Amino acid sequence: MLADVPMVFILVGITAYTVLAGADFGAGVWTLLPGGGSADADVTRDHTRHAIGPVWEANHVWLIFVLTVAWTCYPVAFGSIVSTLTIPLLIAAIGIIFRGTAYALRAQFTGGRREESGVRLVENLFALSSVLTPFALATVIGAIATGRVPVGNARGNLITSWLNPVSILAGVLAVAFSAYLAAVYLAGDARRLDEPLLVRDFRIRALVSGVVAGGLALAGLLVIRASARLLWQGLTSGLGLALVIVSALAGVGTLALVWRGRFGPARASAALAVAAVIAGWAAAQSPWLLPGLTVSQAAAGRSTLIATIVAVAAGAVVLAPSLAVLYALVLRGRLDTAAAGGGAVAKVAGPAGSGGAARRSPRAALAAAFAVAALAAGTGLLVFADSAWAHGAGALALLACAVTVFALASGPAGTAGPAGAARPAGPAGRAGPAGPAGPAGPAEELTRPAGDRPGVYTAVV
Repeated sequence: MLADVPMVFILVGITAYTVLAGADFGAGVWTLLPGGGSADADVTRDHTRHAIGPVWEANHVWLIFVLTVAWTCYPVAFGSIVSTLTIPLLIAAIGIIFRGTAYALRAQFTGGRREESGVRLVENLFALSSVLTPFALATVIGAIATGRVPVGNARGNLITSWLNPVSILAGVLAVAFSAYLAAVYLAGDARRLDEPLLVRDFRIRALVSGVVAGGLALAGLLVIRASARLLWQGLTSGLGLALVIVSALAGVGTLALVWRGRFGPARASAALAVAAVIAGWAAAQSPWLLPGLTVSQAAAGRSTLIATIVAVAAGAVVLAPSLAVLYALVLRGRLDTAAAGGGAVAKVAGPAGSGGAARRSPRAALAAAFAVAALAAGTGLLVFADSAWAHGAGALALLACAVTVFALASGPAGTAGPAGAARPAGPAGRAGPAGPAGPAGPAEELTRPAGDRPGVYTAVV
């Protein structure tokens, strides 16, 4: 029984990563396929980019959590999996890195005509990485589910272990599920932002991708029946069958909710449909982890399992509320880059060569210096010192750095530079009327990101 607890943690982490990061990957699919709707393609791309901004990095916490628990509590199985499935795991890692890089680079483009080719290159890299990563990760699940990963270091075939009918179908299904989840979430975000054209477009995309995902899931059952009889038997009997039925009912319910425009409940039912699929796979494969190796046989020693369970429970006390607050703020629109009703954040152009930076107050500058010093001290004490008191002091220094940075990030913006004051936005973050010129410069022109989306406004002198 103790050996099963970390496996429950792993399944919870896989489910959370599929539901949350899967929706982020699906946003990349709609960046790749933005046309065919009522809204302009640039508006659609801009909507997907802004929607995932606050959470796309936080969602990878679940992948790190799964890997850490797996190699700690089931080292033999973990070594067998990563050595046999080196290629798809490497592809997924490269995809995650390229995706994050492309997302960060996209924010550096201002949208000028001379930058158009660079923007398209970066957006295409982001979109293709968003498709490649869930596909590669799902082929790993398919390889494990079909028993193509034998126990031992690189004992399985490096190619056919993940390039087989079940694994390929799992990869395609993962991409379809991601697009489906993203369309449901993006429709809800568009409703919150009062964008009727985007609501209509993503509602249609959610319905179409939901039907496609459901069809692929049915086709997957036929492929499993032909290629993986043991998995088929588990999915068509007992708890596995019950979870398959739950997934099907939740999927149909999600389509009905999307049809009626109730995107909030649709998010929950879509997540339930995906979670039931993962739980059904686990139930169908239980108690086997790899061919000839049960979960109990693969587990590490009792002391390791207990230490891991205690560490996860202690970490959950901090992590779960933090993520809950983050997702609540996102769903309520509190992290939109344009302040709700309070005006846009402005970067005002100062004198020539100043770059338009706002003046930082002396207190903020002192706090920033303290954060840097605390980071350096904490890192040095933890890495180079050996005594327990030094490690404790290092941990406290890093905590002080984190608290200071959070206070700086959540505090009020600095005062505007000498070129002039930024004009406030109108209701719901919209651009307001032209304001008077600042004391040292002419009237300004307020520009915004492509597609009239909420974003960082730039006052151009």
